[in-house]
Amino acid sequence: MKQAVVTCRQAAPGDVEALFHLIQGYAEKGIMLPRSRQALDRLIDTFVVAELDDVIVGCGSLCQLGKDLVEIRSLGMTEGYKGLGIGSMLVDKLIEQAKEQGLTKVMALTYAVDFFVKNGFSVVEKEIFPEKVWTDCVNCPKQNNCDEIAVLKMI
Repeated sequence: MKQAVVTCRQAAPGDVEALFHLIQGYAEKGIMLPRSRQALDRLIDTFVVAELDDVIVGCGSLCQLGKDLVEIRSLGMTEGYKGLGIGSMLVDKLIEQAKEQGLTKVMALTYAVDFFVKNGFSVVEKEIFPEKVWTDCVNCPKQNNCDEIAVLKMI
C-alpha cells in the first residue's frame, strides 16, 4: 500500500477556489479574516499550500509589514487533517521564504498559541507591531477588543 505523502508548494492561480473555501470555513467561525476570490487571486504569490493526493489540505501566506517584519496569515487546515504535522510543514516553508527575502522577524496573531510556541515562537505584546495595527486591525470588527495573541519568531 502506498503511503500518502503531504507536499508543500507555492500556490498557483488554479488554487484560488480551494483556498477560498478553506479560509471561508475559518472566517465563518470568526477565527480568520475572510478573503475574497479577487483578493486571493491578487495575493496568490504570497500563499503556500499543502497537498495530499492532489487535494489542497492546508494553506498559509506571508504578508510583509515592515522592512524586517513579516506576518504569517491565513494559516489553516481542512477538517480531518489537523494534528498530522501539516501546519508545521507550512510554517517551515513560510519561514524559509521569509529567510530568502532577508527578513528577520516573523509574527502572527493567533488563537493557536500552543501550536506556534511548539514551532519556536514566543508570546509577545501585540502593541509592539504598529505596522500590523495600522495595516489590518483598523478594518477588523474586533479592533477594540481583540482576543488574538501575538507571537514572534526571530530568524
